[in-house]
Amino acid sequence: QVQLVESGGGLVQPGGSLKLSCAASGFTFSSYAMSWVRQGPGKGLEWVSGITGIGIGTTDGDSVAGRFTISRDNAKNTLYLQMTSLKPEDTAVYYCAKFDGEHWYLRGMDSWGEGTLVTVSS
Repeated sequence: QVQLVESGGGLVQPGGSLKLSCAASGFTFSSYAMSWVRQGPGKGLEWVSGITGIGIGTTDGDSVAGRFTISRDNAKNTLYLQMTSLKPEDTAVYYCAKFDGEHWYLRGMDSWGEGTLVTVSS
């Protein structure tokens, strides 16, 4: 059974940094592309960043480009999101998602976790 467990969220001041982690199990982690998506208060799901199975090739959303960095450690079955220069508008529940191997962005997500809340406020 596919399981994705996000962690690392919390309260951070504007301009601060935070690193999220996603522990994956129940599938061959290295064979699948992964991503981070988020949902802010009163908003729909928004693409944050995606990464290929082997870790070569990433796709960042326009709102986070240059500030967030996605990475993965296949030996540890873990996905990461390093967030810097955080803004209040980054406040959201962040979800780790697995892809189906056929589609990309929100259309290709076939599994995701419960999410971890990131609150950016002074």
